[in-house]
Amino acid sequence: MRLGMVGLGRMGANLVRRLQRAGIGAVVWDRDPAVVAALAAEGAEPAQDLADLVARLDAPRAVWVMLPAGAATEGALSMLADLLAPGDVAIDGGNGRWTDAVRHAAMLEGRGIDFLDIGTSGGVWGLARGYCLMIGGPAGPVARLDPIFAALAPGEAAAEPTPGRTSADLRPASGYVHCGGPGAGHYAKMVHNAIEYGMMQAMAEGLELLRAGGGGAAPLTLDVAEITEAWRRGSVVASWLLDLTAQALAADPNLSGYTGRVGDSGEGRWAVETAINAAVPAPVLSAALFARFRSRQDAPFADRALSAMRHAFGGHLEPK
Repeated sequence: MRLGMVGLGRMGANLVRRLQRAGIGAVVWDRDPAVVAALAAEGAEPAQDLADLVARLDAPRAVWVMLPAGAATEGALSMLADLLAPGDVAIDGGNGRWTDAVRHAAMLEGRGIDFLDIGTSGGVWGLARGYCLMIGGPAGPVARLDPIFAALAPGEAAAEPTPGRTSADLRPASGYVHCGGPGAGHYAKMVHNAIEYGMMQAMAEGLELLRAGGGGAAPLTLDVAEITEAWRRGSVVASWLLDLTAQALAADPNLSGYTGRVGDSGEGRWAVETAINAAVPAPVLSAALFARFRSRQDAPFADRALSAMRHAFGGHLEPK
């Protein structure tokens, strides 16, 4: 079994590397010839362009697109619609909008081509740890490509059963799940990333509160790095996210190498929009998204307006 991979950025290239470690070959293409050459040196088969990539695969083909949402993915899928044949599979593994996945599936279905939207989580650690895959689309191609998903997923042991349940009550351990029909994979990844925003914001605010030491006349002096290190062992908030945070604090307790400007890649916005459309209250997810927006502002106009109002009604002056 071989897979075509379009887009060899941090995620796409490491997906190929993990597949190759499992003995699954890949034909690769990217608009940057240097990254294609780098993976070719590691055993992948290079393609000159998208048409060449498709031609090098045996039917039924599977081509995974790992590109940013928007024009890049739209263009690649439009070209694949003309290049692939009935029975082939096109995959969007990027952080796409779930409604776009529904549209892409309908477009390709008219040509007899299956489409899978796969939310892919694991980041730069996925090569070593494996990737959590959230798959949307028809069951047939999901079953056919199972060896690929199994190779990419962590395959770790199942978690301990919760009180009142036995291990027999748990599904077999797996780092991937067929979430449902078209759009379900990207929908699950959207919610996953929105939760991630909330977890990150809660942790960041808690660390800031630790660092403040209580304030008042007798403030506490707390070693935030040591406390987070202890939290990693046995506490309720222990997690991989806490592990990474503790490592960063151990290396630089003041995190002086960071500016605090936090980006967002789209999923948090889409999740909040979806919550509004579905009338689902999501105050934590919304606040976490807005906090990211605030992190990118420098002396925002809203704050200057607040200072002007306080000065106007009460004569309050801004501290220098």
